[in-house]
Amino acid sequence: MNKILIASLLAVAVGCVKNDGNISNTPTADSKEILIGEYGSMTGGEATFGISTHQGIMLAVKEQNAAGGIKGKQIKISSVDDQGKPEDAATAVTKLITQDHVTAILGEVASSRSLAAAPIAQQYKIPMISPSSTNPKVTDVGDYIFRVCFIDPFQGTVMAKFAYDTLKVRKVSIMRDVKSDYSVGLSTFFRETFTKLGGKILSEETYVSNDIDFKAQLTSIKSVKPEAIFIPGYYTEVGLIARQARGLGIKAPLMGGDGWDSTKLYEIGKESVLGSYFSNHYTTDSKDPTAHDFMDRFKKEYAVIPDGLSAMGYDAAKVLFDSLNRAKTLNPSDVRDAIASTKNFNGVTGHITINEQRNATKSAVVVKVAGDHNVYVTTINP
Repeated sequence: MNKILIASLLAVAVGCVKNDGNISNTPTADSKEILIGEYGSMTGGEATFGISTHQGIMLAVKEQNAAGGIKGKQIKISSVDDQGKPEDAATAVTKLITQDHVTAILGEVASSRSLAAAPIAQQYKIPMISPSSTNPKVTDVGDYIFRVCFIDPFQGTVMAKFAYDTLKVRKVSIMRDVKSDYSVGLSTFFRETFTKLGGKILSEETYVSNDIDFKAQLTSIKSVKPEAIFIPGYYTEVGLIARQARGLGIKAPLMGGDGWDSTKLYEIGKESVLGSYFSNHYTTDSKDPTAHDFMDRFKKEYAVIPDGLSAMGYDAAKVLFDSLNRAKTLNPSDVRDAIASTKNFNGVTGHITINEQRNATKSAVVVKVAGDHNVYVTTINP
């Protein structure tokens, strides 16, 4: 038995141990810190997701600590890179809970990785807030799992209505990542809404993340002559798909979800992604003072314009900090109750209310790709 296999078995074993009360994740009275866990894709194919989210979280931490912290204690973040792998996400959360003894956890961006890690947080009864995992199954895991983003049924409805009412298209093809909970879920909800509106799905093609050749699927799509193509994937593949689609002479507009939100989308897709549309959590064109103030502070801190993932990371951290302040004690169960009672929190990405399913009730925006930035098109309310 090799060392890698032994390590893997140990990680699984730790994850299967029930919290028998011997693991304390409540800061002691004399502790000067509240330790919060964070896990995300700091490296790997979708590293911009983890890095952007981390930057938003750390800006929120810096501001909170400068304002005096929480209950007389400073916030400290323990971050673990899951490299964009579900199995590493599960190992990361196990470590954060059983070794670092965090009081709460922030993460993950991708639904597949949140679904791998959430059962562990639920098992140990440690509150977890996902900044932007949109698959409905994430919070179904249990009463300690939350999110501050909208969910795929809403996001799918937004893009289906946008396609039908704004773009005026009636015939659409879908191209989804068959191994991604996010992509499969979003395509399902888009299909259901679009067909109910009277539209027709001409074809559905599949791929797998890290694929680089999509010509066979795109040739099949071209043959049915769709008026638009819905690609609910991540920027890593979407940019390549766009280039190959245009190379085959496909001129139909491309549409997607928040997984497109990265400056890398244009870097990969170049002119091929121009004029495409996707749903997102906020827009840098926002006129909201809260969003503007955040953008100014973020640009001062990191010298870049914050994307939607940065804003979601910031909001997730701020909702957690607000809950820690309101909680009766810093015991994870009291923190959980405080998060669940969040109402009309004024976030960068909109007013956030946590509903009975532990999801955020909030609006979505549709943006148009215009180079290395995106242009606001419209807002869709729940």
